Amino acid sequence: MSRRLHTTDLGCIACDALTDLGAGKEGWLVDNPALLISLDTHSVALANRSLILILHWQSSNNGRPDPDNNRVVKIRPDLSPIESEYISAVEWFVFDDEVSRVLAVGTSRGYLLIYSLHGKLIHKQIVNTGKILKLRVRGTKRDLTEDTSSEEVCVVMPGVIARFEGSDIQNMLQRWFQGTDSQFWNDSFDKMDLDDSGISSTRLPYQLWNVSKYGPCSDAAITGVMPPPLMETQSSQHYYCAVTIGDDAVISAFRLSEDKSRSLVGAILSKVVPATFSTIASFSKLIWRSEQKPTKKPEVKAQPFARASPLTCLKDHPRKGEKLTLSPNGTLAAITDSLGRILLLDTQALVVVRLWKGYRDANCLFVEMLVNKDTAASRSAYHGYSKSDYCLCLAIHAPRKGIVEVWQMRTGPRLLTIPCTRGSKILQPTYRFNSAMTTSSSYIPLEVFFLNGDSGQISILNRTLN
Repeated sequence: MSRRLHTTDLGCIACDALTDLGAGKEGWLVDNPALLISLDTHSVALANRSLILILHWQSSNNGRPDPDNNRVVKIRPDLSPIESEYISAVEWFVFDDEVSRVLAVGTSRGYLLIYSLHGKLIHKQIVNTGKILKLRVRGTKRDLTEDTSSEEVCVVMPGVIARFEGSDIQNMLQRWFQGTDSQFWNDSFDKMDLDDSGISSTRLPYQLWNVSKYGPCSDAAITGVMPPPLMETQSSQHYYCAVTIGDDAVISAFRLSEDKSRSLVGAILSKVVPATFSTIASFSKLIWRSEQKPTKKPEVKAQPFARASPLTCLKDHPRKGEKLTLSPNGTLAAITDSLGRILLLDTQALVVVRLWKGYRDANCLFVEMLVNKDTAASRSAYHGYSKSDYCLCLAIHAPRKGIVEVWQMRTGPRLLTIPCTRGSKILQPTYRFNSAMTTSSSYIPLEVFFLNGDSGQISILNRTLN
């Protein structure tokens, strides 16, 4: 009987440039906690504390390295040596329009950097003083089950969460690309929001919350919009639910408010004061116009925190929360802890609905599989699968056991167990920004990729189980 294959080889990223990140040593991909990885279609970004490598790979027929297909871009961000600043997070921002994709970088001083595929710095902005732990891209697309679409970038810092609207980032990138094109063709460049070095000077608006009531968090996520508190006057503002994990509290949940204050006076002042100040400032410029231009940019003041109300907290010393993974619609979260357990959290009811034990150092990713064999067999090659054809599962990589397990959500059985080579990681492409309605023929399910650090081979978990 032939051996059943559950993965398909796609290509290889092996190249000499990887030696700058430690490649060539056994376990270099998994043993270095400072090594960061972010995957995109045909591209992978790897970074240590000071260097970023962007590798563009293409699939080969024999599954072996093809140096002619690999293109490498090296990025060395301008980091502060005085503050010992270093790279602490990387993530792709992928769009369906002409903007295509860019690489976002977080630093230990709280700066958000955005680079083009060619290594050009597009945008630099401080979010808050502190280390950026995670850049989390998430969105819900409008379809038959979702009435609205929401796309966001969540920046996680110790005890702090920031939220950027995906549309604001996309608009800024469109202006930057249009501005660089205008500069190339020697058109009028003064009206573009770019400084002398070609970096976007537009400050992206965002919201900021302090979620350190139960101690600093090691990871966090905004799971979605939630209803306002009981006995509170209905308003047009949104409330978000945030889940955090950390050393002091394994799981904590907060209700995040858009407004910094609920009072009527505060609402009036927030509208009247900026308009009044702007009018006075404009009038004063007409009277006291100065011919000297400032040589330095004005310092950006720290953004005040909006209101974050605690909802619940789970403390179980000495257990500590380590990693958090969200399902596509944000209703489930897989949380790993320091005792080798995996908790499946219902983020709407804020209840743990499932528990796995004996999975130390595990990594989890949600994946969508074609579990029903009849459905998979009935589809012809000319018809794609719709979202309803797929079943949500959880892939658990247990490196100490050398296996990857696939479990059906929420309470289904274990569907698959496959061996995983030591020194490998499971990865998932980032969410693709697109507000258009998702059709059945265009639906792309969540998939899990394998990256072998020793060989550089990239493979994908097959969607069907048979």
